[in-house]
Amino acid sequence: MALGLELGEKAPDFKNLPAADGKRYSLSSFASSPILSVIFSCNHCPYVRAYEDRIIAIQRDYATKGVQLVAINSNDEIAYPDDSFEGMVMRAREKGFNFPYLRDEDQIVADLYGPVCTPHVFVFDSERLFRYRGRIDDSKDPAKVTSHDLRNALDDLLASKEVRVPDTKPFGCSIKWSVE
Repeated sequence: MALGLELGEKAPDFKNLPAADGKRYSLSSFASSPILSVIFSCNHCPYVRAYEDRIIAIQRDYATKGVQLVAINSNDEIAYPDDSFEGMVMRAREKGFNFPYLRDEDQIVADLYGPVCTPHVFVFDSERLFRYRGRIDDSKDPAKVTSHDLRNALDDLLASKEVRVPDTKPFGCSIKWSVE
């Protein structure tokens, strides 16, 4: 398990990951999007489930501004069968995900990026330089949110500014690493 990216580094490449929509995606699949937000996610985590509607809303609100969200599930599906690819397909369909939901079965992408929990957000600018890492906002309960961290970072990048708070502490369920 790697320590992960440092702010300012290039986005690690990934190739040919299967998605819940039946397609396969690589980092280059999102080349036309000026801003890319990679969110490490899964099916079973109650934190992720609490955030799914907010993630859908962020993609909806920012899509026309050139922002693309992509969720990646890297959890070990042997120890956590709820996080299987079949479960991903069902969850994406059930919730109406408006962003690609990718499977990182061998956990290589998670190892390169270094998420510590689900959800954990990594935002990259048009040159795919790492500009924001952390949480979506500051509360699992949408009624108690006081800081819209991901939206603030996206707004700063869209205004061609430095992200005011580029590093926030994520919270959620730990990444379920395989024990092979």
